[in-house]
Amino acid sequence: MRDFREVLAPLQEYRSKFEGLLAAARDKAARARVAPADRPTRLRELTGFGANPGNLRMFAYAPEDLPPKAPLVIALHGCTQTSVEYDNGTGWSSLADSLGFAVVYPQQQPANNPKSCFSWFLPGDIARGQGEALSIREMVEHAIATFAADRRKVFVTGLSAGGAMASVMLATYPEVFAGGAIIAGLPYGCASNVQQAFEAMFTEHEHAAQALGDRLRAASRHRGPWPKISVWHGTCDPIVKPSNGEDIIRQWTNVHGLSECPLRQEFIENHTRRVWSDANGEALIEAFSISGMSHGVPLATTAEGSCGSAGAFFLDVGISSTHHIARFWQLNESMVEVPRAAAPVPATIQIPTTGGSPVIAGAAAEGPHSSAETSLAHGEERQTRYPLDPNAVIAAAFKAAGLPVPEVPTAPGTPPHVAPGPIIAAALKAAGLLQR
Repeated sequence: MRDFREVLAPLQEYRSKFEGLLAAARDKAARARVAPADRPTRLRELTGFGANPGNLRMFAYAPEDLPPKAPLVIALHGCTQTSVEYDNGTGWSSLADSLGFAVVYPQQQPANNPKSCFSWFLPGDIARGQGEALSIREMVEHAIATFAADRRKVFVTGLSAGGAMASVMLATYPEVFAGGAIIAGLPYGCASNVQQAFEAMFTEHEHAAQALGDRLRAASRHRGPWPKISVWHGTCDPIVKPSNGEDIIRQWTNVHGLSECPLRQEFIENHTRRVWSDANGEALIEAFSISGMSHGVPLATTAEGSCGSAGAFFLDVGISSTHHIARFWQLNESMVEVPRAAAPVPATIQIPTTGGSPVIAGAAAEGPHSSAETSLAHGEERQTRYPLDPNAVIAAAFKAAGLPVPEVPTAPGTPPHVAPGPIIAAALKAAGLLQR
């Protein structure tokens, strides 16, 4: 009996910690007086989608004028959440109106898990052809038929337990999904029971890329091509430690046959985006590390036209994961553009990590208001690159605008320098700070 109690004690401690963190996040949101999560919804429940061995519910949204062969997004909620709450928080159905795609929201039932978490760690629910994984696969097929969606453009995303379940779907049915996005989630195959699940969530660790990749390859007979993956994690996440995000990256770089070192790294304010691309320059994996963020979906809710609402596990940190993921998946490929004011992103600094000179690229190179949207629609990322020399950058900008370059006279044989005085004066005048 003593041995049993000794085994049970750590599990009870983990469970108590987990429930305490969930309750604290909801209490914090309530004190901040955020909007209620379960507001009126446009989602409708669909039944009869299959054998449903995982005993899940299926909710969906599609714009009234949805064209045939539109993309399909599967969005998986986190623990203690509902489909309605996840839709209101992330804004996926609002974005569906703008870009023209359908969204399916699988919903866990308390009978399966008292905290409404997807069973991302139970062997009977995370194997191909079984349990919750098969239920979600059946929803995909039902939605393709119901909405006449393009089966080549099916994507899956989720938060926390939903993010871990997105890992499950990408591993067990990789041929079904063109891409995935895992927010504060865990890699596939990191746990097979409740104890291991809590240990994976609460413990910092680093697993070998080959072992992680082998788990994913063993989940199906598929051998490529593999889905493109977007990974998001807060640096201060107390519920799912950030090392899980790094393990997800290692798992998918290994499967894609990519180096663990990203091709380039970008800084968006104090957030970091890393990108891994194939030999043709196509971005296959991206990873956002959101500085100072706790456990939740990153949002930018203050700009006009933004989607999503702040609340428990929906965190306004000035960057919209929903918009970024949609662009990464190229959901705007032949649709309406993402609203121009919806996801403002400041200029980024990009650093190639595989050698070569650093480069700088502003929002004109890869921002939500730029021609990068057009580039992505043609299946490529185009970057405007300049050597990290302010004189060369400023001179190139003046030449591109058809203006004479203001230069400071220098000694013969030395490169000309740009004169800062006229530039500063013009900037002050434009800002209304200089009268003449």
